[in-house]
Amino acid sequence: MAITLCVVLIFVAAIHRCGEYRVPNCLSAFNCCALRFNEGDLSFASYYGDHMVLQKSPERAVLWGYGSDGAQVTLILSGPTKQKTSPVNVTNGIWRVTLDPVKAGGPYSVTAVTKCCSATLTDVLFGDIWLCGGQSNMWFNMSMVFNAAEELKLSENYTDVRFFMASLRTGKTEQLDLTGVEIPWSVAPRNLKGFSAVCWLYGRYLYKTLQYPIGLVESCWEGTPVEVWSSARALQRCRQDFAGPKNDSVLWNSMIHPLLNMTIKGAIWYQGEANTYHNEDKYACTFPAMIDDWRMSFHKGSGGQTAKDFPFGFVQLSTDIKTPTSVFTPIVRWHQTADFGYVPNDRMANTFMAVALDLPDPDSPLGPIHPRDKQDVAYRLTLGARAVAYNEKGVAFQGPFPKQILYKGTHVIVNYDQKISVKKSDRIFEICCTKTPVSCGSKPHWVPAPIVWSNKTSVKLSTHCEPSQEVGALRYAWSTWPCDFKACPIYSANKILPAPPFIFNSCSP
Repeated sequence: MAITLCVVLIFVAAIHRCGEYRVPNCLSAFNCCALRFNEGDLSFASYYGDHMVLQKSPERAVLWGYGSDGAQVTLILSGPTKQKTSPVNVTNGIWRVTLDPVKAGGPYSVTAVTKCCSATLTDVLFGDIWLCGGQSNMWFNMSMVFNAAEELKLSENYTDVRFFMASLRTGKTEQLDLTGVEIPWSVAPRNLKGFSAVCWLYGRYLYKTLQYPIGLVESCWEGTPVEVWSSARALQRCRQDFAGPKNDSVLWNSMIHPLLNMTIKGAIWYQGEANTYHNEDKYACTFPAMIDDWRMSFHKGSGGQTAKDFPFGFVQLSTDIKTPTSVFTPIVRWHQTADFGYVPNDRMANTFMAVALDLPDPDSPLGPIHPRDKQDVAYRLTLGARAVAYNEKGVAFQGPFPKQILYKGTHVIVNYDQKISVKKSDRIFEICCTKTPVSCGSKPHWVPAPIVWSNKTSVKLSTHCEPSQEVGALRYAWSTWPCDFKACPIYSANKILPAPPFIFNSCSP
């Protein structure tokens, strides 16, 4: 009896451990696990699973996993098209296969086979993979958005938009694989309540345009600065290699580096709030450096399948409380563009930005900096992706930006790069009246410049400088809360895209 009970317990334990892996199709759970932990070892890496999306052609999807040294792994693709790869050796416990290009669609089964065993992924689609990263505004999930019930019901119509979420983990060194999965690859509405709202809505809007599968991979952590998502290599480019905090790179190590083997189409990013209190003066360097490093790393990690300049979209910081404890929110917004005010630019090629400063939400359960209107955020990101990532012609994705500023006596004329919609405002434009440019940076020198006249492409501002002074600088929307909900004075002619903040002067902000 004791021997029988022992065998039963071993058998149950084997089943339990076996459930953690997508393991061989063997005769029994006991034999399965015996093979898994002995000579017949075979599984996929953590972020492969049933219902997943793999990157479509022209790129080639990369799959990898674990096995016993000396074994040879063949990958078999079954579905609308078929593939059988040449055998690859398992080296140091790892196997890796790059498929030939596969057109968008599915479903497919992907089976890894050795002489003794097999491991299979089912209901796999091919489409575009987007990585969604950042802090709490990217983490902000679908259960908390406006019209959450309607959105969750609507998601039932988008079964070709699949999603995955990495667990929150830190790492002192660069990790090969994720050490935890929060949400396995899923088909909505299952598990969607806990998934990123911006990420899901972005994928849903993209799908409506592209009409082929979209895979979304969420890897984010609330309250985190850009430094923890950056490699030591990227931080060194910004001279962040001295006296840095001990947690630099800890999420790069554990939540980004493990994903590098995956072939992706691009990334979207919502972060920066934490850097209004930490190294805010360096963000114009650290953020572009992180993008550059991610691009290089994903390109190398995927064996050249992920583009070395893959498209990268981001959300410019939204509004915080009207009387903030930090005055750096507008400065970080500016630094998010590498101090150009717009993207793409010479420093940040192949990027796109969603302006969100006109979406304050004072009643948000997580505070105004976390607006529940993630629909507008995601839609503006989607416009950028369509224009930049997918080269769709005629898609307006940038709000109005000055192309010329003229100083005429007691007035300033701002000429924009497109047709505009204007509401008069007494406070959102500010000028610095000064005798010397050096004094522009101090707050008392900034005074409102009311809009007194406008036409389809220009606004005229009144300056009120003293006769002995000149306009040393001009800025727009340079505050934490520049306007109420969708009520900024300058929008695109169709009133969809707000003008981003800017500052033009001969001194620093």
